[in-house]
Amino acid sequence: MGFRVLKGGMLTTVQDLGRTGYQSQGFSVSGVMDVRSFKIANLLLDNPENEAVLEFTLMGPSLEFTSETIIAITGGDFQPRVNKKPVKMYTALYMHKGDVLDFAGCRTGSRGYIAFSSYLDIPVVMGSRSTNIKCGIGGFKGRRLKEGDYIGFRIKRRYLPYFLSRSLELDEFDYDEVTLRVVMGPQEEVFTSAGRETFLNSEYTVTSDFDRMGCRLEGPFIAYKTTADIISDGIAFGSVQVPSHGKPIILLSDRQTTGGYAKIATVISVDLPKLAQCKTDNKVRFKAVTVEEAQQLLLDEVAGLNELRRQIYQPCREVLECRLVAKRLSRLFQ
Repeated sequence: MGFRVLKGGMLTTVQDLGRTGYQSQGFSVSGVMDVRSFKIANLLLDNPENEAVLEFTLMGPSLEFTSETIIAITGGDFQPRVNKKPVKMYTALYMHKGDVLDFAGCRTGSRGYIAFSSYLDIPVVMGSRSTNIKCGIGGFKGRRLKEGDYIGFRIKRRYLPYFLSRSLELDEFDYDEVTLRVVMGPQEEVFTSAGRETFLNSEYTVTSDFDRMGCRLEGPFIAYKTTADIISDGIAFGSVQVPSHGKPIILLSDRQTTGGYAKIATVISVDLPKLAQCKTDNKVRFKAVTVEEAQQLLLDEVAGLNELRRQIYQPCREVLECRLVAKRLSRLFQ
């Protein structure tokens, strides 16, 4: 009861929201790169918000199902197929025993997510099912998936209410440039006023040095007063480091726990999915916001997710039309 990996794709791992509470001991948080797509995938299936999914990058995996289950695919448009027939993204899909899921190619974005109604049978390690490849812990044997791997399911769950309504018309990553909102600091005083202006008023380019640990940007030099070196301190998801070469590096899910380069700003959480879905050569700009504005944007996103949940928690249009016809016929024959 589960699925067999026929092809692992470029980088397919088991992830959830991450392994929190262990950075002081040197363990990266890990977890999904695009939290929004992750949450929507689980929302479509009525899964717990932190239920583990498969995250894949640039090239999707090929999976053969050995039992029935329901899945949802979100993130960038990788043109998913079941038995070589195109299927929809952001939709609950019933998978039968023997069905093969694969992907025709990456049309938009760079990362995709597959959620499962039957829950992946992956052990919890230090409070999370996320894969930490560098440490070789969590997920499936602490590594990326490859041909021949088999992952089972924890439960049998093959029914969801409002099944035909569990589809959302979303295509959020068809862009070549993004504006990332940031909260300045915590070491902005290390940089000159001209350096801070450069950071906020320049266009940067996503380089090929872009993985789950971080994203190196190419662009104008950000000037600092004396040195970019600081006493090492903690690093948050989205911290923007500027080493001595003066080019920003945005630290992501598999970031190191501490670092000794000054951090000019931190990308707010609701904008991190935009960066996670960028490709090499995409353009990036930064815009400063206050902590209060960042908090309000997060509350707005939570409200937006609740609205998506409301949309799928109702009979589909065809069912409503059938009910309306039945009601009219009953009146005719009263």
